[in-house]
Amino acid sequence: MCDLSAAGGVSTKSVCCTLAREYNGLKKGKFIHEENGMNYGIVSQEQLEQIDTILSDKLIKLGVDCVIIIDMAGNIITAKDNGESKYDVYSFAALAAGNFATVDAMAKLVGEQEFSLLFHKGQDSNIHFSKIDDELLLISMFGKEISLGFLRLNVVDAIEKIRQLWSKK
Repeated sequence: MCDLSAAGGVSTKSVCCTLAREYNGLKKGKFIHEENGMNYGIVSQEQLEQIDTILSDKLIKLGVDCVIIIDMAGNIITAKDNGESKYDVYSFAALAAGNFATVDAMAKLVGEQEFSLLFHKGQDSNIHFSKIDDELLLISMFGKEISLGFLRLNVVDAIEKIRQLWSKK
């Protein structure tokens, strides 16, 4: 299970970006995100719950083991799982941010602006990274039962729904 109980026992398994919350003096349940003209303002607990619903409906019900939204520093915005996942999401988020930053630097070395998605295939487990915007990543961990193409279609749809939710502000 994506264990977020250390983050104040949030029952919906949503957790706000702790560093941003502490730095900005925000109340629990708030996250500020403003980059490159995309101003999400303050994301409320209600919006986080709506994002969790999108992640559950589009990815967890598909068979994804665990899905995490992180910022590029590795701070968890929200995480959902299938109830059977045993991932250490905090360590994973930090390593994933470093991995994505490394690949971003490699993209620049070969003349690309960015690689907006990454995929790591294992024998039994796979990891798919996709950028929501310049500051947020959606990471899906899933088994061999799910095809990459089907997952990618659902990730694109989930990201679009999340962007629409934030654009309604």
